[in-house]
Amino acid sequence: MTDHIRQGDPIHPEAATSGTTIDALLAEHRRTVIRRFVILLGLTLLCLLALVVDLSTGPSTLSIGQIVTGMLSPDSLTPPQATILWQVRLPYALMALLVGAALSLAGVEMQTILNNPLASPFTLGVSSAASFGAALAIVLGISLPFMPSDWAVPFNAFLCALGSVLLLQCMARLRSTGIETIVLLGIALVFVFNALVSLIQFVSSQAALQQLVFWSMGSLSRATWPNVALLAGVLLLVTPFSLQAAGHLTALRLGEDRARSFGINVTRLRFMALLRVSLLAATSVAFAGTIGFVGLVGPHIARLLLGEEHRFLLPGSLLTGALLMSLASAASKLLVPGVLLPIGIVTAIVGVPAFLLLIFWRPRGTS
Repeated sequence: MTDHIRQGDPIHPEAATSGTTIDALLAEHRRTVIRRFVILLGLTLLCLLALVVDLSTGPSTLSIGQIVTGMLSPDSLTPPQATILWQVRLPYALMALLVGAALSLAGVEMQTILNNPLASPFTLGVSSAASFGAALAIVLGISLPFMPSDWAVPFNAFLCALGSVLLLQCMARLRSTGIETIVLLGIALVFVFNALVSLIQFVSSQAALQQLVFWSMGSLSRATWPNVALLAGVLLLVTPFSLQAAGHLTALRLGEDRARSFGINVTRLRFMALLRVSLLAATSVAFAGTIGFVGLVGPHIARLLLGEEHRFLLPGSLLTGALLMSLASAASKLLVPGVLLPIGIVTAIVGVPAFLLLIFWRPRGTS
């Protein structure tokens, strides 16, 4: 009896059924991949549309047609219009996109490595630590001696945010420390830094208190081309490493023991992810202040659209975060005509209903 199947031989029913099942699975996989690429393309187009809408909103009248024409051909605008578009609105709108992308990418990596859907730079103390650093510079004038006064607030915020994440990293590297302990430590950091900020506010002058409160509300008013370039550079530096670790992060979602059985060094994976999170969150908070919900809601929206496959979830989270922040930036100029609301207030107003919708309207059987 030969083991080879010759042409014209009858095919065993079980083999035929197995082949049909494999073909069906491969076809379903191809359809899923194509659908996810289409969703990513749609999110990219929505981000570009939101950017144009954000650029067209403001006290001076610039139509969408003038915005598009002015970006393609700057000489078509009058000098005042060119100044408004290129020196005021474009850095502001690009900063909104970059901050949203960075916070959402940081949020999805934190949720994966900590296996906690509530993990984000805002809920684990990074933003509170940045507020404490800003308060030290604004109220007490504490900063590094060589630091220019214009950079004291963002640099202090960056250092404190980075320090809080490095503390989480140290706890993650302790063998006896579990994920639950890291999450509890992050929540404790929120209360500690909030208490310290309240103490500084208690002893501050009225002018310093007003400046500190405005900073803590979140604002894009510090958006300049050098700041935009620096944040874009950090995002371009970190994103390839995140995508390179996408396969390991997907395996980690199956459980830490399962990931170890695949030969993945979970401790190193978690350490490198927290290092990327620290750079993204600290740089974003340093330039834009405390902005909540984007790093929490953006990854959940991407997960509903794209699933747990991190090759698609990571860029999807980046795009949903950028889209949310761009829409919030436009809303901050439209909700109260003539008044530019702090964007942190807008993200909170929009983020709470979006978060409740995710909780109560999620598909059955999802966790």
